[in-house]
Amino acid sequence: MNLSPESFHPDSVHTRGEDLLSVALGMVEAGAALIDVGARSTAPYLDTAISEAEERDRLARAVELLARKIPVPISADTARPEPARAALEAGARVLNDVSGLRDPAVAALVVKHSASVIVMASPDLRRSGEGAVRPVPGASHTDATAPAGVGSGGPSSTTLEPRHDPVATVTTLLAAALERARAAGIPEERIVVDPGIGFFRDEGIPWHAWDCAVLAELAALRRLGRPICVGVSRKSFLGALTGRTRPDERLAGSLAATVVAVWNGTSLIRTHDVAETLDAIRVAERFRRAAVR
Repeated sequence: MNLSPESFHPDSVHTRGEDLLSVALGMVEAGAALIDVGARSTAPYLDTAISEAEERDRLARAVELLARKIPVPISADTARPEPARAALEAGARVLNDVSGLRDPAVAALVVKHSASVIVMASPDLRRSGEGAVRPVPGASHTDATAPAGVGSGGPSSTTLEPRHDPVATVTTLLAAALERARAAGIPEERIVVDPGIGFFRDEGIPWHAWDCAVLAELAALRRLGRPICVGVSRKSFLGALTGRTRPDERLAGSLAATVVAVWNGTSLIRTHDVAETLDAIRVAERFRRAAVR
C-alpha cells in the first residue's frame, strides 16, 4: 500500500484513514500474510523526493492506525532512520529497506525493536554511497515502456557481458547487505533478501533484460541462505515486455512474472493485487510440487 501521491501506480495510493484501513482489511481477507506500507515512492526513474520529516509523518500515522486494526504484521517500506523509528514505535514489525541497510542507524533500530528486515540489492547506493536511494533521471530511459519484441533490443536479443552479469551483481550486493545486517546483530532468521526488480536502470543493458535475467535465475540467490522476496507488481519492465504503458493495464504481466518467481524459489511476493496473485501462487506451487516428484 502506498501513502505517496508520487507513486508510479496511482491506484495503489491511499491517503485517507478510512480508505487505508478498508483496503488493508480487504488485502488481509484476500490472503495477505503482511501489509507493506510505503510513504515515499522509490521508483528509480521518477523524481519523487520528499523530506524525511514528511515521510516520517505519513508513515507514522498510517502504521499507528493499521497496527491497532489489522490481524497481520505491518512492514514499513523505508530506508531512512526517522521514518523507520516512527514506524517501529507505532507498531511495525518489519522494515523493508531498499537501500540494503546502508544506514547503520536503521539497522540499529531493527535490533532495538527486535524487528525483522527485508534487505534489497541497491544499485544506486553502490555507486553513490548515499544514505537514500538516488533517483535515476527518467529522461535517460525514453524507451521506458517500449515493447521488447524480436530485434528490438529486448531480453531475447541481448547478450550479457560478464561485467553486466545481473545475477552475479545482485548476489554480491545482497551478500554485502547481509553482512551489514549480521554485523549490526540482526538474527539470521529475521532477514529476507530482495533482488531489486525494477531498480537496475543504468547497468549497460536494457533494464527489462536485467530484470528478466534475474527472475529467470532467481534460484541462484538461494545460495545466500535466506528467503527471497520479489516485487514485480505492475512494474515498468512488464510494460516494456508487453507494450502496456499504464500500470493499471499490467495485471496479467504481473501474474505471469509472479509464477516465474514462485517457480524459481521465491518465498515472499509483494503485490498490489492480493487475491489474483494468491491464485497465481497456488497454481505455480502446485506445478512445482508435481515437478519435484
